[in-house]
Amino acid sequence: MTSHFFAYVDKLRWVIRWGLKRNTVPENVKEHSWDVATVAHALAVIRNRIYGGNVDVNAVVVAAIYHDAVEAVCSDLITPVKYHSRAIRDAFKEIELTAEKELVAMLPEELREDFSRYLMEENLPQEHQQLVKMADSITAYLKCQMELQNGNVQFSKAAESIEKRLKGYQQPEIDYFLRVFAPSYELTLDEILAPGVDTAPVLKEVH
Repeated sequence: MTSHFFAYVDKLRWVIRWGLKRNTVPENVKEHSWDVATVAHALAVIRNRIYGGNVDVNAVVVAAIYHDAVEAVCSDLITPVKYHSRAIRDAFKEIELTAEKELVAMLPEELREDFSRYLMEENLPQEHQQLVKMADSITAYLKCQMELQNGNVQFSKAAESIEKRLKGYQQPEIDYFLRVFAPSYELTLDEILAPGVDTAPVLKEVH
């Protein structure tokens, strides 16, 4: 049996995010998935090591890797459009569910149960879903900050909306990541490699 699953998912490299906005640095879904997976890994570790959590870090990372896999089928729809109305939101949710099932069906039958744990959002534990969504929001916020730093005001409202979303989570892992790691995203490579570089927080508080 030949499976097209991974060849199809690989097409995420051609799905461009932030449609309808001018981007100074284009971003595709495949590279976005890497960003979300690394941040989700960090958040899960931070929750366990610093805030007394007991989350399965590896499972969270795998869920993050595949969190936008459905976009190989239905492409990317920007948030303002997806949530423009209840009808659009509900319709797209149904499309995403159908896309998840189609992706699972592409796999050899003996592998479907294992992959459906991560490809089907409804199968993810609530805590895993939360950590992936938090990571997704952080990467979106950092993208907005990069665009604003490049003088692209197209991302100003998105930055405000995502910052509000981050505050709404009221999770200490977000504060920790933004305090410890986010400031360096604004630095050049030379500044990152320079000894004794002092950085200021990108986002002061999100409580």
